[in-house]
Amino acid sequence: MIPYGTRVWLADNIALLSFFTLTGVLNERFIAGMEWDEVLVARLIGAPLMILTARPYGIWRDWVLLKSNALQSGRAKLFFFDTLALFSFQVPIYAMIIWLGGAAGATLVSGIIGAAIIMLICGRPYGLWLDTVRIWMGVSTVE
Repeated sequence: MIPYGTRVWLADNIALLSFFTLTGVLNERFIAGMEWDEVLVARLIGAPLMILTARPYGIWRDWVLLKSNALQSGRAKLFFFDTLALFSFQVPIYAMIIWLGGAAGATLVSGIIGAAIIMLICGRPYGLWLDTVRIWMGVSTVE
């Protein structure tokens, strides 16, 4: 049997990699206007960074949800704090990824704005996806 800590790490990584590889490609190519080769570089940079940040994000999200009491306060509060957690953690990281991938000037700004919008839209859907993957891996949603 896989140790609990390893399962949490795997769950957080599987969720983040699967969800944000897709949304990253869509943003970089169709919103930011990056060329396919730039998208590939950004994704190749992004994957290891996602692996490094997936579990810290899971810990951050759990902390935000616990401190806000969002889990016991209804859907609106949970939606807000799930979105806040994702936005505050991921947008700065994403900006660095596309900058390292070659985005500059208006393309960089467009990409960051696009990512910010995506994070605002995807905050709760990603939270639900993360919870689902954690359930599949047999780990609790909030530590």
